[in-house]
Amino acid sequence: MQTTFDNYIAGEWIAGSSVTPNRNPSNLADVIGEYAQADAEQAQTAIAAAARAFPAWAIGSIQERANSLDKIGTEILARKDELGRLLSREEGKTLPEGVGEVARAGQIFRFFAGEVVRAAGEKLPSVRPGVEVEITREPIGVVGIITPWNFPIAIPAWKIAPALAYGNTVVFKPADFVPGCAWALSDIIARSGIPPGVFNLVMGRGSIVGEAMVSHSSVAAISFTGSVGTGRGIAAKAVARMAKLQLEMGGKNPLIVLDDADLPTAVNVAVQGAYYSTGQRCTASSRLIVTEGIHDRFVAAVADKLKTLKVDDALASGTDIGPVVDQSQLDQDLSYLDIGRKEGAKLLLGGERLKRQHEGYYLAPALFTEASNQMRISREEIFGPVASVIRAKDYDDALALANDTDFGLSAGIVTTSLKHASHFKRHMQAGMVMVNVPTAGVDYHVPFGGRKGSSYGPREQGRYAAEFFTIVKTAYIAP
Repeated sequence: MQTTFDNYIAGEWIAGSSVTPNRNPSNLADVIGEYAQADAEQAQTAIAAAARAFPAWAIGSIQERANSLDKIGTEILARKDELGRLLSREEGKTLPEGVGEVARAGQIFRFFAGEVVRAAGEKLPSVRPGVEVEITREPIGVVGIITPWNFPIAIPAWKIAPALAYGNTVVFKPADFVPGCAWALSDIIARSGIPPGVFNLVMGRGSIVGEAMVSHSSVAAISFTGSVGTGRGIAAKAVARMAKLQLEMGGKNPLIVLDDADLPTAVNVAVQGAYYSTGQRCTASSRLIVTEGIHDRFVAAVADKLKTLKVDDALASGTDIGPVVDQSQLDQDLSYLDIGRKEGAKLLLGGERLKRQHEGYYLAPALFTEASNQMRISREEIFGPVASVIRAKDYDDALALANDTDFGLSAGIVTTSLKHASHFKRHMQAGMVMVNVPTAGVDYHVPFGGRKGSSYGPREQGRYAAEFFTIVKTAYIAP
């Protein structure tokens, strides 16, 4: 059984300058494997390989490109149970969630296999007689892809698949906590028939590999998902050299619950959105803004529901919530729990470390009440199984509170009022709005992205991905 996993550069598997163990957050004694760590020289080699491969790939057969992407997607879907187990083992989300994420990744590759042969352009008449105008899209070049740990196969898929589909070459750096899924995906891509150098996997520290990608003149574009601080640092360096940039940097997403809401629907939407995947989703609804008339009933019902959730090993049958991903994230969650108490919020339920059969990073889902929108727990992204209830007078007050944030990724409302639902869709300052569904559920074939401090640059996913991964060319032709 393979226990050491290398980087993939220029069509070859190459050992790193060192290796690092990949541990299961549900069971710290379980080492998944030893994964290569690249140095700056290896990162430079990968970038050079991608640059060499770009010209031929950009103008090569679109049918062969489509075939490769379809082959990748088909294998991912065929192995979804196996890969879902790997995902849950290394990231900590439950096995059904892990399998679901893998299936989504396969669907993404198959969607973009179709997009390869659906490339569209325009032919327009010129204002000058005898001249024709053609508007087409072309690939931009080498794309550096930097992904987070919370969706270790879906987010890489929705960046890598369109990059390759539109004729770009890729240098891929996954998050340190989840090299297993990145390696497994890269192994599938390596066997798909794409030429050497078109796709490269470089595992390693962001300060080394990520820095090389962001700073290198041959990298035409950077697509990054991660923290606000890291994203801003990348932006400063990439923009300084005029590289194209796409950033997704999290959220502090509100869920409004109005007096007219169906209570079971509201509880399900809130608990699913705030706590599943251990709350480690940039779309998680961590601010529950609830109007006076339903507030007490809603809080009691959510607390009752949380008491029924099983927090345990991600691979165990019946687990609702798995562990936090690692010690540093657990420490951050616990720190915010202390901050919330000191700020005057009431910790109604949860927040304690839990012991299970194996040593792991288990945390009971936490619910704060009597929070205000000015508290740090209501303004800063915690990225754990922690939600705060904020009391609102009415719909107008709730909407104002929801929009009072530096973020704008996802937002939701639970209501039976068509009037309020329609107003919310138009006036909520977020890239994605949800009515009577959790803020954390998104489809693979439609745009993903936010506003304000959540996102920068063109949208991800679906046909809108072409906005980032291609550049428009206008050609004038006189016979």
